Amino acid sequence: MTVFGVNRFKGSFNRRGVMTAMVASVMLAACGGSPSESSGDTVVAASLDGAIEKPNLKFGFIKLTDMAPLAIAREKGYFAEEGLNVTLEPQANWKVLLDGVIGGQLDGAHMLAGQPLAATIGYGTKADLIAPISLDLNGNAITLSNKVWDMIKDDLPKQADGKPAHPISAEHLKPVIASFEAQGKPFNMGMVFPVSTHNYELRYWLAAGGLKPGYYADGDVQGVIDADVKLSVTPPPQMPATLEAGTIEGYCVGEPWNQAAVFKKIGVPVITDDQIWNDNPEKVFGLREDFAEKYPATTAAMLRAIIKAQQWLDADDGANRKEAVEILARPNYVGADAEVIAASMTGKFTFEPGDTRDAEDFNVFFNKFAGYPYYSDAVWYLSQMRRWGQISEDKSDDWYFDTAKAVYRPDLYLAAANKLVEDGVIPADSVPETDGFKGEQTGFIDGITYDGKAPNAYLEKFDIGLKKGQSVTASGVSGS
Repeated sequence: MTVFGVNRFKGSFNRRGVMTAMVASVMLAACGGSPSESSGDTVVAASLDGAIEKPNLKFGFIKLTDMAPLAIAREKGYFAEEGLNVTLEPQANWKVLLDGVIGGQLDGAHMLAGQPLAATIGYGTKADLIAPISLDLNGNAITLSNKVWDMIKDDLPKQADGKPAHPISAEHLKPVIASFEAQGKPFNMGMVFPVSTHNYELRYWLAAGGLKPGYYADGDVQGVIDADVKLSVTPPPQMPATLEAGTIEGYCVGEPWNQAAVFKKIGVPVITDDQIWNDNPEKVFGLREDFAEKYPATTAAMLRAIIKAQQWLDADDGANRKEAVEILARPNYVGADAEVIAASMTGKFTFEPGDTRDAEDFNVFFNKFAGYPYYSDAVWYLSQMRRWGQISEDKSDDWYFDTAKAVYRPDLYLAAANKLVEDGVIPADSVPETDGFKGEQTGFIDGITYDGKAPNAYLEKFDIGLKKGQSVTASGVSGS
């Protein structure tokens, strides 16, 4: 077990450790499972907070580097310490993953933050899902094709060293889109799912640059009504190939699929998501609400294991990231070249060959209270659903708060985290004292301040996006 980056048990083995290891070993043997072979000298310990109701678990994930907390929890033995025998299973796409959790084929999953929220309000599908922990901050980027990059790069503001100044505004795409229109061609970009962070970040970036990314109407999953830029869904691992084929001219995705475009020399990342919204929340661990109710000790154990893995990933200024890259590169996890994964996972980010910059916080898993599921994060996602028409009618501020509190469950997170504090596993100051709202947040590319306690006032601040009383039909936006 790692505490503050130091192995508590290395070189020592007390009686309690022996007994808990024996208990866990018996449990795992009875279940037909075993701790990961790469667990090293980690002590396996059964949960002491109540019997684990469901020790055998299957979690889903998409092949992205931000699934790291799950891979590390398994490979470093944190799940096993908690008496859990976890299988991690890659999923073909976000829809298959969501259906697996809803249908019970998966006990939980590395999930888009918008998925449990959308399911709960009945957008796309209806199910009572919860998000008891956030998995990370940041981690995405927007990549353009070489063709489009060549069309804009000469006009970009430059640093003293001649490299493009960041952040790069989407405003520079306006003449490119005009050129496409003159040729009778649509300007297409990709994102990974209609309720993904990537969809909302890409839309946010485009709108901040004065471009309309399109609206959704009732029953419409395309979201291209009145669009200057047409967005479509592509699973993350397929993004580079889709770009190379010319089907899209750019995309927003998590790593390593932006760096893959750089290494394949088919595209150039132009902005990272922390430049769109600094320290934005990214993935969550999602599960069915009735699972948490039926298996409370199991749920607490899985959360403790994930929190331990998050701490390991950020410990000692990223000292463990090199090992994390090796683990993620394995074919049963992300399965990309270690060099490609390391290009963003180890504190650097490459925009194009010869332009690698420091990006210490490109992936944040534990620091900055990254694991705490803030209500204000949920409210932001809901506000963007309303902004682009996925929520078709005005909602009161209280509706946003009630929906956020039904899905995001800091009570479950705090129970797990405070137990780890009590046991000396994580420091007390790594758990926030909060009412669940971050307060006013800046750091957005358009300079707009976000207050999670005033979602309707926030929506009125945008030049592009639905306003109070407005709705969308196939013919466009209507209303006051």
